[in-house]
Amino acid sequence: MSALDLISPSSPLYQKRKGVYPKAVDGFYRRLKWAIMVVTLTIYYVTPWLRWDRGAYAPDQAVLIDLAHRRFYMFSIEIWPQEFYYVAGLLVMAGIGLFLITSAVGRAWCGYACPQTVWTDLFVHVERAIDGDRNAQIRLAKAPWTVEKAARRLGKWSIWLLIALLTGGAWVFYFADAPTLASDLAGLQAPFVAYATIGVLTATTFILGGFMREQVCIYMCPWPRIQTAMLDEKSLIVTYKDWRGEPRSAGMKKASAMEADYPVETLGQAVRRTGDCIDCNQCVAACPTGIDIRQGPQIGCITCALCIDACDKVMTQIGRPRGLIDYATLDDAVVEKAGGTARRVWRTLLRPRTLVYFGIWAGIGAAMLFSLGQRDRLEISVAADRNPRYVQLSDGSIRNSFTVKLRNMETRPRTVDLVVTGLPDAAVWSEVGSRETAGRSLRVVLAPDATTQLRLFVAAPSAGDEHAEFGIVAQPTDGAPGSREARPARDVVVFERPDQEDDE
Repeated sequence: MSALDLISPSSPLYQKRKGVYPKAVDGFYRRLKWAIMVVTLTIYYVTPWLRWDRGAYAPDQAVLIDLAHRRFYMFSIEIWPQEFYYVAGLLVMAGIGLFLITSAVGRAWCGYACPQTVWTDLFVHVERAIDGDRNAQIRLAKAPWTVEKAARRLGKWSIWLLIALLTGGAWVFYFADAPTLASDLAGLQAPFVAYATIGVLTATTFILGGFMREQVCIYMCPWPRIQTAMLDEKSLIVTYKDWRGEPRSAGMKKASAMEADYPVETLGQAVRRTGDCIDCNQCVAACPTGIDIRQGPQIGCITCALCIDACDKVMTQIGRPRGLIDYATLDDAVVEKAGGTARRVWRTLLRPRTLVYFGIWAGIGAAMLFSLGQRDRLEISVAADRNPRYVQLSDGSIRNSFTVKLRNMETRPRTVDLVVTGLPDAAVWSEVGSRETAGRSLRVVLAPDATTQLRLFVAAPSAGDEHAEFGIVAQPTDGAPGSREARPARDVVVFERPDQEDDE
């Protein structure tokens, strides 16, 4: 029997999405989400417009991914293609940072700072402003199509589309000078790839943030599956304290009647008989993914803690202690269930696992900062010409040809002297010089923030090793002696001579 035979003809292979209409709540975590949303959106939309003076020879955009010139600028930091390991280091730090956050406070990244969460939250507030709160949205969704409903839908979708367009538009500004690109976009003079990128990001933001909200978090994103390996019994997660809330009472009236039946000193016994949860479902109504946290930890929980704000409000209204739903570790849940006291939050966070993650994360960051501060801004690479390997000149000396690449990674012109070391009686000149004008060194002016390539000729006496190693040093003429600006760059190559035995 195949697997298909076990499927009932009436069993659908795909379950239609049920709409989730989060209820507006207020509380500490809701205000925290507001603050993080404002900060993250401000950073995203404003950063491309920030200016940073790098001199006359470099762009003045603070953060710029310059693909045309293969540069990455971030304020005073400039990354060249051969320094991509810094980008790799940032990605490693981001990964370890996610491990650190998840092991400490669960899926806090998902609940507060993930782009899907931030833009979805923004879309939800727009929807709430136009369609009303949860109950009004449900009634409108069930209502037949009328002029009013069509107008509300059109208005809401138009604002969503505008936000999505601004999102895609802001992204392309990271890859070109923002004011110039904005002018080109408005004048329909921008490259096609810019319009295509804006179109793709606009569509994905509009669809994912407006119509596939919780489905992205539950089904599409791989992180909910990965994060389970990062959690343990000591991780802070949003927890329903069932030992305190069960069995549930019918509602606020029954809870109030219980208060009248039991004096304050016996309230603990009363709570154990009926439980603090009055089954009001406010925690479910506030959840942006539509789960019931009272069913325990589940993949749909993004740890946004809005259910905590909703539950705390109800607990205050019925005169019960706050924290029926709260951040708690599984270890502390066992302690509280037995009547003990949970550990302080700082003790929960400062444990070996999180300290190890933080130590690795900080160590990589410190190493990268140290490397950035100590890296040389002048590089040289020399490649010998192979056809011919050498040429014998009229005076009997041997000439080798080399292709030299000098990288000036500073945003100003620089002058360097190319000096030959380790090759006695050698002379050097370039394509614009000659053997008669050759000397022990050659002065070269380097363009700012660019690679300068030239052909170099080196002549030396015919007597000597057939494959003599020597160095070509680029010695800056500026900078104080011993300073980073005065550090030379050096490459080692081989000087080819004819076989002495064959000559004999």
